[in-house]
Amino acid sequence: MKIVGLITEYNPFHNGHEYHIQKSKEVTGADAVIVVMSGNFVQRGAPAIMPKHLRAKVALKSGASLVLELPVCFSTGSAEYFAQGAVALLDSLGCVDSLCFGSECGEIDSLTRIAQVLADEPEDYRMILRSYLKEGIAFPRARERALSDYLKDRSLSRILSSPNNTLGVEYIKALIRLKSSIRPYTILRKDSRYHADTLETDGGFSSATAIRKLLLFSGSSLRTDMDTPYDEPKLSSVLTRLEDHVPPECVSLLERTHLIRYPVYSNDFSLLVKYQLMQESRGTLTRYADISEELANRIMKHLNDFQNFDQFCDLLKTKEVTYSRISRALLHVILGIRSSLFEQLREDRMVHYARMLGFVRKDREVLSLIKNRSSVPLIPKLSDMDALSERGEQMLHLDIFASNLYESVISNKFKTPFCNEYSHPLVIV
Repeated sequence: MKIVGLITEYNPFHNGHEYHIQKSKEVTGADAVIVVMSGNFVQRGAPAIMPKHLRAKVALKSGASLVLELPVCFSTGSAEYFAQGAVALLDSLGCVDSLCFGSECGEIDSLTRIAQVLADEPEDYRMILRSYLKEGIAFPRARERALSDYLKDRSLSRILSSPNNTLGVEYIKALIRLKSSIRPYTILRKDSRYHADTLETDGGFSSATAIRKLLLFSGSSLRTDMDTPYDEPKLSSVLTRLEDHVPPECVSLLERTHLIRYPVYSNDFSLLVKYQLMQESRGTLTRYADISEELANRIMKHLNDFQNFDQFCDLLKTKEVTYSRISRALLHVILGIRSSLFEQLREDRMVHYARMLGFVRKDREVLSLIKNRSSVPLIPKLSDMDALSERGEQMLHLDIFASNLYESVISNKFKTPFCNEYSHPLVIV
């Protein structure tokens, strides 16, 4: 059996994701698909718009064989940490033959060429990079210039200016550093611009950003209106607009769970952030991942100007520190993710367990392969955590806390019963 691994967020799931699953099987010749998916918090530094089990269910109904959760300490990290954790998880399973990701360039050779330099960091490249940094150029731009100079290829700046190309480079870099046998593939993204905030009208794939924005302004309910002639269900105008952009199962799920389980946005966590920041000082803030002394000073200086999560990120961002970096930093504060943990992760270059969110019954052979070949425990339920190492328990307890915090926000926002992480059953399709 050939297995392809996908690294995803599905925030939310849409037609482009379904295409990615099917195309990945086609280009790699895979029989099954293992998805590593961010849990309830995602890499751009925000809560997922809907809970992880709902997103996993749609993925399983759209072609995935198994969905594993990426631990929150990786899912809320920089592109490097995000990629490192996800690739390490796939590699540890011992049965994944290939990794397939979407990119704006669709050229695996170009991405590999860049990744090889970043993985090896030859001294000549490092000297060029240091010279640009001394000029005060921000690191991402300095790295682009250094790579272009070192490889004598000016087109590389264009490649690294696109977010999915950058992530692809990080995936390949992680594979190189792990000496993994997993072979990388890339497919050309067919969707709209990554951050495009309007739905596509010409047959292309709409971005997750556009779908999230539409759901944010979706009115009181997306659920079916039964007060129509002959009691025929009638979709809301929002769902009608989404029908061409998400799989049918996703439309049904959006309808059934709207204002019960989603939408969840950053500002729903505003009071939690403000409460935690009020307990911190400039000195204690620097203990958290992604918070430098300069950012800690800015946070404390502007704390009295805090109105909500999004507004505070906008207030704090600078040319050197992006909105996403600040958003991730604030999440790390409320989730208790320390810089020391990231340093340990860098040294480990591994995950310590494979947490299952769901699987497809007909693809149970994938589970058997993992159980026979994996170097880390496969965890279908939390009562199985006894076999974990101390570091593994630390990571998993962070996941549990993050999920319970997210569920608390859902419970408060939609006035629904709180569902403890231990109570969530596996999604089985």
